[in-house]
Amino acid sequence: MAVRGRDARGRRPRLPRRAAGLVLAALLTASACVAPADADTSLTVREIDATLERRAAAVLARDPAGYLDALAPVAAKLRAAQRTELANLADVPLKSWSYEVKGITEEDGDWATAEVELRYRIDGYDTAPVAARRTLELMRDGERWYVSADRPAEGASDQLWHQGEVEVVRGAHSLVLGVGRPEEELRQIADTVDLAVPAVSDAWPQPWARRVVVLVPDSVESMAGLLGSPETSYRGIAAVTTGEAGTTGKRPALADRVIVNPQAYASLGSFGQRVVLTHETTHVATRTSTSTATPVWLSEGFADWAAYRGEDRTPDLIAPELTGAVRAGDVPAGLPDDKDFGFDGDPAELARAYESAWMACELIAERWGKEKLTAFYAAVGAHPGRDGAVEQALGSVLDTTPEEFTADWRDYLSARLG
Repeated sequence: MAVRGRDARGRRPRLPRRAAGLVLAALLTASACVAPADADTSLTVREIDATLERRAAAVLARDPAGYLDALAPVAAKLRAAQRTELANLADVPLKSWSYEVKGITEEDGDWATAEVELRYRIDGYDTAPVAARRTLELMRDGERWYVSADRPAEGASDQLWHQGEVEVVRGAHSLVLGVGRPEEELRQIADTVDLAVPAVSDAWPQPWARRVVVLVPDSVESMAGLLGSPETSYRGIAAVTTGEAGTTGKRPALADRVIVNPQAYASLGSFGQRVVLTHETTHVATRTSTSTATPVWLSEGFADWAAYRGEDRTPDLIAPELTGAVRAGDVPAGLPDDKDFGFDGDPAELARAYESAWMACELIAERWGKEKLTAFYAAVGAHPGRDGAVEQALGSVLDTTPEEFTADWRDYLSARLG
């Protein structure tokens, strides 16, 4: 979509007087390298900011003319694509939409490349904005800048509305946004999340929004596109939750998204679908108590514990891979490491990691009680770093040590699964 050619004399074409482009965003954010600011660069940033402020107002006003007014008229493909994007967004209930120019990475006369962050909130659901980055190429005519190219920033990806028209289904506690999926399917997902929210609130009594936004792309390939990862990583994964867990233990509530893999999700029965969406909803609820100090076994084990606790299933049915290992005399020596939860590894080993983590949280809830389990989770997440977090919480909340807890957990596996 770039319009950055030069004429026969090596000059870039002059821009007619028209307007500039939209920054549409990615779900996941990353830092960008930008050039140091000087007086000229600061002026350029202010001028581009002015263009994008008008652009943001047009998005919220659902004003197609204003939306396209900032685009370079010579960027025909970009204009067509972003006209479609605005139409794709038509039913999404937006509370806010704003831009910030993070820096200018290149400037050459009437041309510039800028790193821009979009922040938006969905009305009634997001207590904090989603932040996402785009790289813009811009052309200037007089005092105004016009977008001539718009792409994801390095390490970022597009959003759902880049993939097609977004259909919106509202539930009591859920908002389901789908592309290319039947409305009946989206309604069923909303109904399942509506059951999950009170179940999660009972498992996690600490304050949380009690509202969940679910994205349902049309395929696993599209799901991978939203996450910026290879599709092979998600073929057997029914859903994931995005967010900024791991940045700090003390931060405001974030705008998480549950993203469904429609093929894998559809292959599950009602029990499996209920467990999956309750698990992911738990991640949304516990996000502000999850940090770099939280090991994956605790975050995933707690989410599984919350999902299974209301279900009438025996441990061997919930943990078949781990049950087989224990009955064969192969009791794990220790709790799973973070790397054991990678989606691109052996599926049986991945299953054993999740099942081991669930059994650890099940042990805490059974022996110490639900309140101690939630207090333990919160204490680990509040620790300033990974080193010592679990050890300190085991001592202060459960009055045990890592060695004692591991031995108790191994005995628990043998007793429940052997």
